[in-house]
Parts: sequence; structure tokens; C-alpha cells
Amino acid sequence: MERLNSKWIATVASIWIQCSIGGTYTFGIYSSTLKSTQNYDQSTLERVAVFKDIGGCTGVLSGLLYSFVTLDRHRRRCFCGPWVVLLTGAILSFVGYLFMWASVVGLIHRPPVALMCLFMFTVAHSMTFSIPADNVTGVRNFPAHVGTIVGLMEGYLGLSGAIIIRVYDALFKGNPSNYLLFLAVYPTSVSLLLMYFVRIHDTNSEDDKKHLNAFSVAALTMVAHLMILIILESIFTLGTWERIVTFIFLLLLLASPLGIAFRAQREDSKRLILSQTVSTEGNSTVHINPEPIESMENHDQLPSDDARQVKTTVDENIIRIEENMNLLQAICTGNFWLLFIAMACDWDRWSLLSSVASEISGVGHLGTIVNTFAIASPIGSYIFSVRIVGYLYDKAAAASGEKNHVLALIASCYLL
Repeated sequence: MERLNSKWIATVASIWIQCSIGGTYTFGIYSSTLKSTQNYDQSTLERVAVFKDIGGCTGVLSGLLYSFVTLDRHRRRCFCGPWVVLLTGAILSFVGYLFMWASVVGLIHRPPVALMCLFMFTVAHSMTFSIPADNVTGVRNFPAHVGTIVGLMEGYLGLSGAIIIRVYDALFKGNPSNYLLFLAVYPTSVSLLLMYFVRIHDTNSEDDKKHLNAFSVAALTMVAHLMILIILESIFTLGTWERIVTFIFLLLLLASPLGIAFRAQREDSKRLILSQTVSTEGNSTVHINPEPIESMENHDQLPSDDARQVKTTVDENIIRIEENMNLLQAICTGNFWLLFIAMACDWDRWSLLSSVASEISGVGHLGTIVNTFAIASPIGSYIFSVRIVGYLYDKAAAASGEKNHVLALIASCYLL
């Protein structure tokens, strides 16, 4: 069991969870079924879809929960750790998809539109619990490679939509209602099975970068496989058996990070044994004469040692303050608002954002702070898309006439 308790196994568990939670990216598969069974028009369906975006951008509560259950003073308690956040996200995902499936197949009476919007919000909001639990735990386990580990997690999250679509093609082609039930069960089951392996390990190794790069190579291999498969499907018509074979190969690619983790653990174990051997040999050959030590007690060496100890204590306190900077403390800094504005302008990339945020405020409350930045995205979208682009479009359309809307929009954009 000790072999399964390491930061490498935690990374693999996080990768697999990330690969399972991208159901909201496949909304187009079941949207037509949702529209027909609930008698929605296109406007109503789009209203429901909007809550998918809103739910995915309001993750402050999940960040606060992660910060609370992973603080050092809480980590030794039974009901604390990243698994609590993953469990919460799994429950929300299951409840949201289950009620959507029950509405589609007629197990429950057709819910009001507002209630369906709540189901969609719940489904999307569940991702804000799983993503910080995986990303921030990775940052805590690899503090020297923040950009690499966050980029890795976000990359597998982006692949999750394509992976789940492969599952749909292989098992649920033409049956979106059963696919909704699958979305209720699959991500929840993966999170429940793997959540106890996602833990914080305060260890560091000089070869961490090499093994993280191996994870990245595995992700790129999966990208190449999916890209080739998409190209082949656009040229040829794949039968059921072809889809099943390609899906099995995809599962093998998903299992490859486990081999990387075992190899990394084996090298870390060898390095630890070697260091312990060297330390033991060194202690056996060094002989200490106690008399010089006693004679040094009355010399002027002690004040300098005290000064060094005081300086070390001050440095540790500064680091501890930075690591425990909470949301309110971060909001009071100018760097926070610079990043918030960048997020609103859609300049962000999650890997870069998390790296910068961890440098500014530490990792103690990184989940809360990063999820707060996510709120800026819909705000920026509203300002630029509705207030600015929409205003320019309407103004240009009014000046050019009803028949030249498209030309007016193109002209106004180029004039900017």
C-alpha cells in the first residue's frame, strides 16, 4: 500500500480524474435530445446552456473549501484533505446529470426551465471542485515546476471532452439518453475510486522535471492518436469493431502514466537508499572530540549563531505569510487586480495564471484565488461582447441599413 502513497500516484490519479470530468464539453451530443424531450425552443436551450458557463466560472466556494481542508493545521484530521473537495464535486456531478437524465427519459415530470438551469449549473459547478483539487495538489507536490504540472492537468482536462466522445462513439452512438446516464455514473465513479490517492506530499527531487516531461509526452501521444482518428473518420466510415479497437488503444494510452509513476517511484527509492547509505557511512567515520566543543561554549561564536537563527526564523515567517495569503489579503494587492484585468481581457492561460498567482500569494489559498480570477472571464465577455462589440454592431447596422448587417459588422471591426 505504501507503493500507492506517493506524489507520483497522486499525479496519475489527478490525471485520470481530469480525463473524466469533461462532460460539459460534450453538451452538443445531448442538447438536441434535451430540446426535443422538454419542448424547448432554441432560445430556451441557449438559456440552459448559459448556466453551464456560469457554473464553471463561479468556483470561489470550492477554492475556500480546498483551502480549509488542506491547511497544515487541518491536514491530520480524518475528514480533511483534497479528497473532501473531490467528493463534493462527484456528488454535484451525479445529482445534476441524474436529474437531467430522469427528465429526458420521463422518470420525473418535466421540470420548469429554471430547475433545468439549476441542474446544468450543478453539473458545471462540480468541475470547479475537481479542477482545483487536482491542480493545486499538483502545485503543492511540485512547487518547483508549477507551470509544467498545471499545464499538464489542464491539457488532460482539455482532452477529456475528446476522450468521452470516443466512449460515446464506441458504446452509446445514437443513444444520447443513455449517454446522460453514463455521464452521471462515470465521472462520479472515477472520483470516488481515486480521490484517496490525491494527497499532498512534501517531497522534492532533482529528477521531477524529467518524469513530468514524460507525462507530457504521454499526453502528446494521446493528442496525436485522437487527431489521426478524427482525420480517418472524416475520410472513411469506421464500423463498430473499428471504434471498439481504437477505444481500447485509447485506454492503453490512458494507462501509460501509471508506468511513468512506477518508474519515478523506483528511481526515488533508489536515490533515498543511496543517500541513507552515504549518510550512515559518513557518521561511522566521523569522530567528534567533546573537549573542543566545551571550550567553544565560552567564546564569541554563540551570538553569531543566535543572529543566524533569528534571521532564519524571520525568513521562515515571511515565507509562511506568503504561503498563507488568503483571498482578502490577495485582493488588497495591486498584482491581484492586474491579473484580474488580464483575465477579463481574455489574455490568460491557466498554466501561466496559476504560476503567477502562486508566486504572488503562495499556494496556501491558491485554489480560492485562481477561481476568483475565473469570475473575470464572464465579466470581460459581457463588457467586450455586449457593451462594446454589440454597441458597435448596432450602430453600424443602423447606419448601413437592415440588409447590410454583416458588411457593417466587418467594416466596424476593421475600423477599430
